[in-house]
Amino acid sequence: MVIPKRVVFVLALLPLLWISWLAFRDALGAHPVERVIHFTGQWTLNFLLITLTVTPLRQYSGWNGLLRIRRMLGLFAFFYGTLHLLSYAGIDQWFDWHAIVHDIVKHPYILAGLSGYLTMLPLALTSNAWAVSKLKTRWKKLHRLAYLVPALGVLHFTWLVKKDLTQPLIYGTLLLILLVLRLPFQSQWRATR
Repeated sequence: MVIPKRVVFVLALLPLLWISWLAFRDALGAHPVERVIHFTGQWTLNFLLITLTVTPLRQYSGWNGLLRIRRMLGLFAFFYGTLHLLSYAGIDQWFDWHAIVHDIVKHPYILAGLSGYLTMLPLALTSNAWAVSKLKTRWKKLHRLAYLVPALGVLHFTWLVKKDLTQPLIYGTLLLILLVLRLPFQSQWRATR
């Protein structure tokens, strides 16, 4: 079974359409900017975990058609991460770089989030066939950073929330499960090499 990329593309845009619809209806609540920032951040983390789900799901189910959409899902994680960053830097801070640098120094959660985004940037820039062919074995090494990005995202979310850690703990648990599910296949892969 093959999932059409167009279907995945449209489904991946639904969160953006939803938040846009709420903004259009002036239904974002008392703190609309904060709502947009949190919404885009949460969907960044959602797409990071969805992307990491592809490989274990394929390995355990044998459904190889999933590999066709993994790159797109990763790029949507980057897309929502970019919206998250722009919502903070542009809408909330009005690109006041002095205030942004002050926030990064003052709030470790912003540093963790920015580190995650900057780690995602080379992954997005090298997610095309040309980069794969040029980088060869270095491409795989570079794209192992895909495991670090959601960890930084969970850390960012945990430090942001402070009090009710339920949601960050759920994300952290899901990330841990996804990483553990890869272990049997990693040891098999190493044994065959």
